[in-house]
Amino acid sequence: MKSFYYVIDKLKTELLTIPFVNTVTEGAINDVDLAKQTIYPLSHIMVNSARLTSNTIVFNVSILSMDIVDYSKELTTDIFTGNDNTQDILNEQLIVQARLIKSIATGDLSEYLELLGEASSEPFSDRFEHTLAGWTLTFDVVIPNEMSVC
Repeated sequence: MKSFYYVIDKLKTELLTIPFVNTVTEGAINDVDLAKQTIYPLSHIMVNSARLTSNTIVFNVSILSMDIVDYSKELTTDIFTGNDNTQDILNEQLIVQARLIKSIATGDLSEYLELLGEASSEPFSDRFEHTLAGWTLTFDVVIPNEMSVC
């Protein structure tokens, strides 16, 4: 039966094909691996809920795409860009999310998952113990409910 494992495996496999992703993890927000061994950029999959109907299962999923902010020791000369790479991270990680959604909507993943409605991304910075920046992507995907009545 296609279910939870199926969805997270398809998302993980696709995320690892995207150049700005080195590590993919899964679980609650507290499960985001902040260990020094993590190879960033990191995408973290969270399944928020599942709606069961007789014919389908609709998963509400959030994916955090993030990287470590690198601060320059040089004096800030440009107030707009600052002395770190936050804008670069936001640009790259939004590309990750756009590619994933495109793949679900019309690419390789469209064979396995159906995007329901539109996806939305919200930026974050300084969210975790380490200084990380990135985006939280939230969307719904639909898969067939293949559970039999027997």
